[in-house]
Amino acid sequence: MAHMNTPQLETERLILRKFTENDTEALYLILSDEEVNTFLPWFPLKSIEEARAFFETRYAAEYKKPRAYAYAICLKEDNAPIGYIKVDMDESHDFGYGLRKEFWHRGIVTEAGKAVIAQVKKDGLPYITATHDVNNPRSGGVMRQVGMKYQYSYEEQWQPKDFLVTFRMYQLNFEEKDYSVFKKYWDNSAVHFVETGIDGGRGSALSSERKGGGA
Repeated sequence: MAHMNTPQLETERLILRKFTENDTEALYLILSDEEVNTFLPWFPLKSIEEARAFFETRYAAEYKKPRAYAYAICLKEDNAPIGYIKVDMDESHDFGYGLRKEFWHRGIVTEAGKAVIAQVKKDGLPYITATHDVNNPRSGGVMRQVGMKYQYSYEEQWQPKDFLVTFRMYQLNFEEKDYSVFKKYWDNSAVHFVETGIDGGRGSALSSERKGGGA
């Protein structure tokens, strides 16, 4: 099967497509807002020049690879990026997203996420994972809405911002009978634990499977 790089997707309200060099200003608007940036793994952009460099390193470089999923989230009415959504191609298959705050609380990331997840499942990825800061529970809500299940929590000295964060890790396996958990974060963290009452997931099973293999 031939793998594509960020194939364009459409939903009821959205176009999900590659960022282009013409989206620099839109990318700046997404990534310069300090409130939006609070839970993102980089510092807010300070200039259009920084946005241009971010596009080159984070997007243009990804689009040269054989396979990637690195989308601009655009409303159909103007096809202008208002956020981003991605699934990494390393072993974590990390699912991540960000959205301009003017568009929060409208179900946009959930709608985009369901489309991207359907695509990566169709393309044969075995699973995806996602993490969120415990101080950002709304992000966990998105993860649950797209079908992910809570697995465990862990502490990390978060880079490049360099402060201690407790993350919750969620996972969605695409093979119905595959119950394995991606445990790299668990294994790499000196402080890891399973919380109760996060959702209806089976994360608590990990506490009795700590010697098992990862996904």
